[in-house]
Amino acid sequence: MKPPAAKPASPSTRAIRVVPSSGPTAWLTSFTAAAMTFLCVFALALSLASGRLADRWSDALARTATIRLSAPAEQVQVQTDAILLVLSTTPGIASYQAIDDDDTRALLEPWFGPDLPIESLPIPRLFEVVEAVPGYDSEGLRNRLTAEAPGAILDDHTRWRRPLAEAAARLRFLGLLSIALIGATMAAMITLAARAALATNIEVIRVLRLVGAKDSYIARAFVRRFTLRAFGGAMVGAAAGLAGVAALPAADAAGGFLTGLGFTGAGWLWPMALPPIAALVAFVATRRAAFQKLRELT
Repeated sequence: MKPPAAKPASPSTRAIRVVPSSGPTAWLTSFTAAAMTFLCVFALALSLASGRLADRWSDALARTATIRLSAPAEQVQVQTDAILLVLSTTPGIASYQAIDDDDTRALLEPWFGPDLPIESLPIPRLFEVVEAVPGYDSEGLRNRLTAEAPGAILDDHTRWRRPLAEAAARLRFLGLLSIALIGATMAAMITLAARAALATNIEVIRVLRLVGAKDSYIARAFVRRFTLRAFGGAMVGAAAGLAGVAALPAADAAGGFLTGLGFTGAGWLWPMALPPIAALVAFVATRRAAFQKLRELT
């Protein structure tokens, strides 16, 4: 009884055998894809986290305001009572409170130490205002404060929110620009590797042409092999990048400074899109390089 005939290899499998399975081009392509994807994961994580942090700070400042009272000692209590009366009758304010000397000392302690003589220093009296939904009319509140308490100044944190919003937008742009530059670098490196592989196999290519192989068949072999190499390397780089992001210190261990770094929720799925993108970059770069090199050999 004859053994079953072996299944013939597909055209794609036969074509891919044209490219050597090992050599400098193999590890160069895989290493480049892995390294660039690893950097992309961190660029993506840091840009998203920085944007979230700036947005959170901006949102927190948007809901709060500060009133600063600078007045002669004999007028401080009178104007304090006037400010509290104005705040109590202003619609759109969820809550308010006067910051006493103990709270002021606690705020200044990190800079001046615990023994700061608050009572003997001309430190303005502060009031914290939390905005409700819908909010209050800031211009109307300023006018009332000017009339009732001339030493009071309302700071709605606009000058703080604007730089934070601009910083968030710039960080996102820089993150996307970094990813684009990393992708361009990977495309350039894979292009060089593909051209080197084609140059190394000039004799093989000439023989294939002699037996009737078309340039599209030869190019397909290189494109398929380099695309698979890039995809495999990118998978390794993405896994290493995710492991690195997961190993970042927690918010408690970092004292709150690193709060929000890394990915959150569905954001962990974003790095999974990087290997297919790396494979697409390798496909386009290798196809272009292959046809250019083959035209030069004509």
